Amino acid sequence: MSVGMIFGLLGGLALFLYGMQMMSVNLEAAAGNRMKHILERLTANRFLGVCVGAVITAVIQSSSATTVMVVGFVNSGLMTLRQAVWIIMGANIGTTVTGQLIALDIGELAPLITFIGVALVLFVKRKNVQFAGGIIAGLGILFIGMGMMGEAMVPLRESEAFVNLMTRFSNPLLGILAGAVFTAIIQSSSASVGILQALAVSGLIGLDSAVFVLFGQNIGTCITAALASIGASRDAKRATLIHLLFNVIGTAVFTAVCIIWPLTGLVGSFTPHNPAAQIANMHTLFNIVTTLLLLPFGAQLAQLAGRLLPDKAMGKAEEERWFEDLLESEHVLGVSVIARKQLKEDIGRMLSLAAENVDKGFLTFGDRDEAELEKILEREEEIDLLNARLSRKISKVLQAEHSPAEVEALRHMFTVIGNIERIGDHAKNLAGYAKNMMDRKLELSDQASDELAEMRQSCRCALRLLCNADYIASGYLAEEAALLEQEIDDKAALYRLNQMERMGVGTCHVETSILYSEILTDFERIGDHVLNIARAWAGLEETDRLPVSEKEKL
Repeated sequence: MSVGMIFGLLGGLALFLYGMQMMSVNLEAAAGNRMKHILERLTANRFLGVCVGAVITAVIQSSSATTVMVVGFVNSGLMTLRQAVWIIMGANIGTTVTGQLIALDIGELAPLITFIGVALVLFVKRKNVQFAGGIIAGLGILFIGMGMMGEAMVPLRESEAFVNLMTRFSNPLLGILAGAVFTAIIQSSSASVGILQALAVSGLIGLDSAVFVLFGQNIGTCITAALASIGASRDAKRATLIHLLFNVIGTAVFTAVCIIWPLTGLVGSFTPHNPAAQIANMHTLFNIVTTLLLLPFGAQLAQLAGRLLPDKAMGKAEEERWFEDLLESEHVLGVSVIARKQLKEDIGRMLSLAAENVDKGFLTFGDRDEAELEKILEREEEIDLLNARLSRKISKVLQAEHSPAEVEALRHMFTVIGNIERIGDHAKNLAGYAKNMMDRKLELSDQASDELAEMRQSCRCALRLLCNADYIASGYLAEEAALLEQEIDDKAALYRLNQMERMGVGTCHVETSILYSEILTDFERIGDHVLNIARAWAGLEETDRLPVSEKEKL
């Protein structure tokens, strides 16, 4: 090969891969939010699941992105393993659309298509139009790269060594292995199939050899989901295994059929003068037929995956690492949905710790339990750690998520965790006042002790309301929180007047009076933070209930 050929081949490959990435990224940005909400409402119906998987993958042009998303949904409990089976089957059908697009003979129009797409990106300000422009430009660049690769490869037909290498792929095992390894390296079956089509168009590989490479490419595409499942739950790993089993079984069946029956010649006869279309048609046939064969056995595939990967508990550190790796993945479709569920679980845990600390903080004034004071400090430390961890997670999700609605939802979550952390601080303050009184042997008056019990009860009601926020209508939640906050303010004002009266008649020690004033301040602040959390939570729920068209206007 000459230097010019090598440069032409590498340049064409670079443009081809970049065009495919542009299409995928812009399609995902334009339609990803709709796709996520379709999957969120997915039923267990197998036919619907296959259709949804196929449509989503056809839209975003990446079966890897769909499968990574499914692995994440299974890991987070948003989807069952059986539902994942149907989505994965559909994803394999949807990924064949890219090959069919490449098979269209529109190479001469590629520069014009690219120009139109770039013009839309540069000269139109509307985001949706820019996304459409990115898709069109990516398609044009893809065809330009395809043409460059084809031209660079033509002289290779005169290279005896290269022709011999290509003909070796007529050996089924070598062809399957080559296809699997190459696809695993570039982590995109659509891209590797496109490169195979370029080889076929250049006359460097015949359909008889290409089919086995094609079958191997379907196996190699499983590597992306396998990488995404590292550190994930057992069911998430099983979803990846099901993806691999699907393609291995399909490869075994089609390899056997191609050896004993002239399937290759039959598929080739449909488009005898278009090698790219021949490969695209075989790719489509492979995935549709394999899906139809395995559709009745989805439950058995899930059971087989369960036997091959028996249950094993996943540590907290592993789960954290998995979440971090997912956020850093190039396939971010569905990340906010997965993150939302995990964030809500962590927020619930953080809130329960803060609520327990507030409750125990008030009790320590009467119980004088130093061991409980230590536990309050330990829980407060855990609250602070959760706050830092959640803030870091939300920041990472914000880097991956560009939907205005999702950004707004994450902003509400930031508000919630910030206010929970402040409630924890006020609970810690209460414990500190109790410790101070124990050390100085100070006592509250009977009236002040009764008022303290009332404060505890009001805080318990307010925090219980927040702990049950998922089961309360958003409007009612904010309204109830406002009433409780006003009740806390009214009680604090009344108790301050009572304290002034006790000081006036000399029934209250000066140091105790100062500490009691601080307690009232913390009591008021807890009410304020409860209202802030309720409003943010209500805003989060309202955002979730908006139709997609309204969310995009946010």
